[in-house]
Amino acid sequence: MSTNMKTTAVIMAGGKGERFWPRSRSSFPKQFLSLTNDKNTMIQLTVDRISSLVEPKDIYISTNTNYVDIVKNQLPQIPAENILAEPIPKNTAPCIGFAASVINKKYDDAIMMVLPSDHLIRNTEIYLDTLNTAIEVATDGDNLVTIGITPTYPETGYGYIHFSKNGPENQRRGVYKVRRFVEKPHLDLAKEYLASGDYLWNSGQFVWKISTIRMNFERLIPNTFNGLLRIRDAYGTDDYNKVLCDSFQNFKSESIDYAIMEHADNIYTIPGNFGWDDVGSWLALERFNRADAHGNIIQGDVVSVDSKKNIICGNDRTIAVVGLEDIVIVQTDDAILVCSKDSVNDIKKVVNQLKVADRTDLL
Repeated sequence: MSTNMKTTAVIMAGGKGERFWPRSRSSFPKQFLSLTNDKNTMIQLTVDRISSLVEPKDIYISTNTNYVDIVKNQLPQIPAENILAEPIPKNTAPCIGFAASVINKKYDDAIMMVLPSDHLIRNTEIYLDTLNTAIEVATDGDNLVTIGITPTYPETGYGYIHFSKNGPENQRRGVYKVRRFVEKPHLDLAKEYLASGDYLWNSGQFVWKISTIRMNFERLIPNTFNGLLRIRDAYGTDDYNKVLCDSFQNFKSESIDYAIMEHADNIYTIPGNFGWDDVGSWLALERFNRADAHGNIIQGDVVSVDSKKNIICGNDRTIAVVGLEDIVIVQTDDAILVCSKDSVNDIKKVVNQLKVADRTDLL
C-alpha cells in the first residue's frame, strides 16, 4: 500500500478542565488557557507541534457548540468547516466517529491522528518521529496504533496499556503488539505495572486509517456506526444540523477505549519518551515553568516573604504571601483559590459545591 495517503489530525477540545478552577470555567476551559511562560494556549501549542506533519486544511478540531468562537479566535488558520461542534457531549467514541465520518466524506480514506488538546510535550522532534512511525504502521494494514507513555512512577490516575515485548509482529524497532488495555489501578497494582516494564500509560493518542476505524465501529458498535453513516451522508446538505442533533441524541455515551480499543484486534503501541505531561492539575505548573530561588512558581504581581515551594498565579492585583509553604493560590477577577498542594485533586469538590449552590456565575 502507498504511503502517500493523506494525513489528517483530529484534536479533541471539548473537556471542561474542572481541576483548573478558578481559571478554567465551563465557558472557557483549560485547553484555551495559557499555562506556560511562552503565552501560547494549550490548543495553540498542540496545533503548532504537528504543523510539519499536517496542513491546516487537514486539521479538525472536535469541540462543542459553546467553544466554536473561541477555537476560531485562537486558531484562525483552521478552516471554519473543520471545527466540528458536537451538539451534546457523548464521550470520545461518538466524538472520534463524527470526525472520521466528515473526513471519510471528504477524502474517502486517509490517515487520522487523534490527539488531545491539553497535553504538553517537551521534545517535539522525538514526538514527531513517534507519530511518523505510527503513521507507517497504520498505513501498512488494518492496524490501530496508540501512543503509550513509558511510566516514570506508579500513577493511579491513568489507564495502562499492557504490551508484548516479544513476538514476530514487532518488525519495526519500538512497535509492540498490545495485549490489553487496563483501567486505572490501585497503588500496589500500579507499582507492579511499573516494575514489570510491560505497561505504558494510556495517553489517549491514536493513529489509524479512516477505513480501519470505521470498520471497527461497524463491527463493535453498529448502532453508533449507523448514526455516523447518517451524519456522513447529510454532511454538506441542508439537513446536516438536524441529522447531527438527532444522531447525537441517540448515541450511547462511551469512550473509544471502552467501545473499541478493549475489543479490537491488530492494536499496536509505540512507547513514547518525548516528555509528555497531561497537565492534570495546578501542580503541573511546577513541571514546565521555572521556579524562583525559593522554589516558588510565580505569575503576576506577587510579593513573597519567607515563603517557599508555592504556586501563585495572580492577575492585576498584588498578592502578598508571608511564611507559606506548599500552597497553591490562584486569583481571577471574581474568585481566589487557596489550597494546599496535597489537596489539588479536591478542587473538583469546590466546583461541585458551586453547582449545588447554583453559582453559575462562578462555573
